[in-house]
Amino acid sequence: MEQTYFRRGFGLKKEIEPLLEVEYHSELVEEIRARGYVAEYDGLVIRLAAAFGFCYGVDRAVDYAYQARHKFPDRRIFLMGEIIHNPHVNQRLRERGITFLYPAAGGRFDFSGIGPDDVVIIPAFGVTLQDFARLKEIGCILVDTTCGSVLNVWKRVESYARDGFTALIHGKYFHEETRATASQVHTHPGGKYIVVRDMAEARLVCDYIEGAAGALSREAFTEHFREKASAGFDPDADLVRVGVANQTTMLASESLAIAAEIGKSLERRYGAAALAEHFRSFDTICSATQERQDAVLAMMQDPPDLMIVIGGYNSSNTNHLAHLCRGYTTTYHIADATCIDPAAGTIRHKPELSADAPEVVTGDWLPRGRISVGITAGASTPNNKIGETVERVLATRGVL
Repeated sequence: MEQTYFRRGFGLKKEIEPLLEVEYHSELVEEIRARGYVAEYDGLVIRLAAAFGFCYGVDRAVDYAYQARHKFPDRRIFLMGEIIHNPHVNQRLRERGITFLYPAAGGRFDFSGIGPDDVVIIPAFGVTLQDFARLKEIGCILVDTTCGSVLNVWKRVESYARDGFTALIHGKYFHEETRATASQVHTHPGGKYIVVRDMAEARLVCDYIEGAAGALSREAFTEHFREKASAGFDPDADLVRVGVANQTTMLASESLAIAAEIGKSLERRYGAAALAEHFRSFDTICSATQERQDAVLAMMQDPPDLMIVIGGYNSSNTNHLAHLCRGYTTTYHIADATCIDPAAGTIRHKPELSADAPEVVTGDWLPRGRISVGITAGASTPNNKIGETVERVLATRGVL
């Protein structure tokens, strides 16, 4: 019987490695890294963060997608959503004949056109339990690139549901990863979840738990979280026992702060002696996300004159890097190097945290004289896009 589920690739890494090297490597980035992450070009100092770009999980997902194409050259290959949130990488996969499937309203995928002979790639974000079950029923070949850090969060959420705790997830309820994570509660009958976007939404939950003055009514609470909680969510019953988890690409400091606030509220409601019966929290922060955020904060101990953050506008971890940088210095979040126009002296960038915030174009953005430009990139940005950005910055100053 043909094997239909692959989680560890196909043993073809050496075969596709030269192709990945050509498509995603940057000699310039490696040169700056070898200089201690700092290089000066005629008074223009380029500073790279100590951790940036592709993380292990993203590198693995891209590698497995290329392996799948190499393994099945004559089969139709589908990808559920985007392999990662980077337009350049996703375009490369389209060029290799991989068809992208996008969900309809409500997040449901249409698998009616997929048959047993087809190959379906599960992205690094993972898929919901329901979608995975539907694909297994079809009998198609599944190439699972779900990140290990995401799987660790799933285990926590599953354990919460098993033990009768509602999973409170810090994340974006519409994000592929958060939808997949939330679905893990359905491993056990009666499993419940609620998603909070930020500290403001977490405090709505805290106020309800404590019955604080000004807390939302039951009806208002249910309506506010209608799309962000499991079906039939009852705040009176389902916020008695709470376990905290997070979308791995969220701002790590905020995830930890939210967990602390939820714990304090449950302690005030039920008492310190009973807290263990009502609250659970484990560190589910992705190490790669943490490393990139820590690297930016280390750089901001001596902030550059301006900062460029590279990555898809719908990339959560990239948006949070840009948000961190804005607290210290002028920051430009760009999708890729093409956002910089050396001839016109302009930079096209997204100035706000929201994924759907419009781009703006800024002229005369690179000051004259000796300045330092810091550069980092989200975990889904390959080195060649970082190198191309450095080249365009230098060209803007006439160095190249």
